[in-house]
Amino acid sequence: MRKKQREITDIDAVLNVLDQCKTIRLGLTGDRFPYVVPLSFGWERVGEKIFVYFHCAKEGKKIDLIAKNNAVCLEADVLNGYVRTEKSVTADYKSVVAFGYAERVCGAEAVHGIELLLAHCGVEGYSAKDCVLTDIVAVYKITVEEITGKSRFI
Repeated sequence: MRKKQREITDIDAVLNVLDQCKTIRLGLTGDRFPYVVPLSFGWERVGEKIFVYFHCAKEGKKIDLIAKNNAVCLEADVLNGYVRTEKSVTADYKSVVAFGYAERVCGAEAVHGIELLLAHCGVEGYSAKDCVLTDIVAVYKITVEEITGKSRFI
């Protein structure tokens, strides 16, 4: 990170930023260009490991790219607005960037992933099990290998 003074070094503070985010951007290795797509998500920390879950259709570009190379990048951010400085205007933000590996999950783990997603998105009264049982939904888990946070104003 170029501006070390903006790095969020405490993992709990990094995860707090992730918890504030409503959307993540998933970066994948494309055939010709990188591919980035916004997603709803849920996440959990188990011991020292962080897992991020998302759902999608069972087929499509995202699925094809993950099948070719499951190494992914995640980005999430919170923009609090803009602040005038002596010389310019700058963003008041917090962000998270993570790297890991995506894999499709099924059964109880898929239900658990959807439960985390629904809770994170604030959706109540919807059955995660019913969602997973449909013929159109796939659930993916990203095992995070590296995660960093950054904030303009700490």
